[in-house]
Amino acid sequence: MGRLTANEVKASLSKPGTYQDGDGLFLKVDRRGGASWTLRVQHAGKRRDIGLGSAGMVTLANARAKAAEARRAVREEGRDIVAERREAKAAGVTFREAALALHDANKHQWAEGKHGAQWLATLETYAFPTLGAKAAGVITASDIIAAIAPVWTARPETGRRVRQRICATLDYAHARGWRATEAPARSLAAGRGLPRQPAGGHHAAMPYASVPAYLTKLRASGGVWGRLALEFVILTAARSGEVRGARWSEMDLDVGLWSVPAERMKARREHTVPLSPQALAVLHSAAAVRLAGTDLVFPGAGGALMSDMTMRKVLTRAKEPFTVHGFLSSFRDWVAEKTAFPREVAEAALAHTNPNEVEAAYQRGSMVEKRRRLMDAWGAYCANGSGAKVVRFPARAASL
Repeated sequence: MGRLTANEVKASLSKPGTYQDGDGLFLKVDRRGGASWTLRVQHAGKRRDIGLGSAGMVTLANARAKAAEARRAVREEGRDIVAERREAKAAGVTFREAALALHDANKHQWAEGKHGAQWLATLETYAFPTLGAKAAGVITASDIIAAIAPVWTARPETGRRVRQRICATLDYAHARGWRATEAPARSLAAGRGLPRQPAGGHHAAMPYASVPAYLTKLRASGGVWGRLALEFVILTAARSGEVRGARWSEMDLDVGLWSVPAERMKARREHTVPLSPQALAVLHSAAAVRLAGTDLVFPGAGGALMSDMTMRKVLTRAKEPFTVHGFLSSFRDWVAEKTAFPREVAEAALAHTNPNEVEAAYQRGSMVEKRRRLMDAWGAYCANGSGAKVVRFPARAASL
């Protein structure tokens, strides 16, 4: 026999709190006036809270009947009702629907309307034909590989963008409960099943194995500001516009941090960049020849903002068939193929937006030290070219 009576339930609806009926069934009333029935059970050694409906719609007698049915399903039939509900919910949302929902959720964050349109257009062209009608909850790494294989080697930069946008969509689906898996989609390593991309194409990326030798050659080349700015781009994995506009007032050389203001970021959010010893060395070199009358770290002619062609000319003079922006891909490929750093750390280092707003807010406070370890590892790799080294990311760290 339960502890609650119908009159007690009615009286409780105006008093926030948790009211036990017994054998795991309880009524929870929140401060906003919402009231719902929940059954707490154990399945496979794990606690499961099963929602049984609103107290305004489900009477005490009905709640007890539902609880009895759920207990029988769990205890006698061994069913995981929570997982079943999650799978049923996930089965109803296609990848196309999830992508459109993510695009709409992020429409206020696009740096410009053109970028938002391009984001969706790449999925329309390369992902929707094979993944669009598939339930977001059942897409696997092999599905991602099959979708992007045709463009992966034909248009390398586009292939990487499509892969990133597919995974971002699946991460968003996970956050919304449209993927029944326990882990988010970032655990899909899809890149390991794809062939190595050839150099060339839009935003042609230098293979990361060539970066250390190129940096050695770059430091021995002529010029000052363009050379230093390009080296800083490579070591920080920052976009050229962020570096060209970098101010000394944004640099904290004592703690090794660079705070890029929101107005210069693609996602319009302030971004903190941990500076490796190698990146700090570039800043010390720039400080030694600092121009008076400007706060720019890497000024252009007359102390004005550096032209977006200056760094490109450094590559052109060296007869390198790569782009400045391509070094972000060099960095990202190195992380994926030669380190054990989690995907979310690499994405945060590149200032890519996390579609899960709660997780993103947490990461802005917790990711700096993790990203510092990553950028230090990248700086060390660029300095010594230890291409076979695998950087191990600790599973647990007290300071994080």
